[in-house]
Amino acid sequence: MATTEEIKALRDLTGVSVMQCKKALEEAGGDMEKAKIILRKHSAAIATKKADRELGAGVAAAYTHAGGSVVGAVVLASETDFVSKNEEFARLAYDIAMHVAAMNPQFVSRDDVRESDLKAAREVFAKEVEKVPEAARSKALEGKVDSYLRERVLLEQPFVKQGDLTVRQLIDAAVQKFGEKIAIVKMARLSVK
Repeated sequence: MATTEEIKALRDLTGVSVMQCKKALEEAGGDMEKAKIILRKHSAAIATKKADRELGAGVAAAYTHAGGSVVGAVVLASETDFVSKNEEFARLAYDIAMHVAAMNPQFVSRDDVRESDLKAAREVFAKEVEKVPEAARSKALEGKVDSYLRERVLLEQPFVKQGDLTVRQLIDAAVQKFGEKIAIVKMARLSVK
């Protein structure tokens, strides 16, 4: 049985409801780290269920870094104004804008990657895997392309403020917390150099 202090501590860490924290702690046998993993797993499932919902509201946020030489900006959308006007939602958008400024992603998701980008990456990596035995060459090539994309796709990058989470997991946790579909609609990074 989870204590009130443990439930409160998990809620403070995750922002998830008291009942969900209690269930996760009970399922984890009181282990806080396991409970966080359980909540992460549940948040991904919840986000998948809400994926078909319409986005009707949102907030634009920008982060300026390095004395004004780099700006990251995002438009984070939600289903309702109730969520988009929430201070925590605005903070999430700001944190993602900070991530964009720091990590310079080229694409929001893999859906945004053009076939020409994939073809160019495959051509570059094909030269790198020429010495790999024929039987493993195709797998090695796809592994290199996958790694290349993970570094450039915003949703797949480790979140700059919490490296054990990807940006997608951060969004999934927000979906669980706010109870609505949330998505990054646009992003941009501008720099002087």
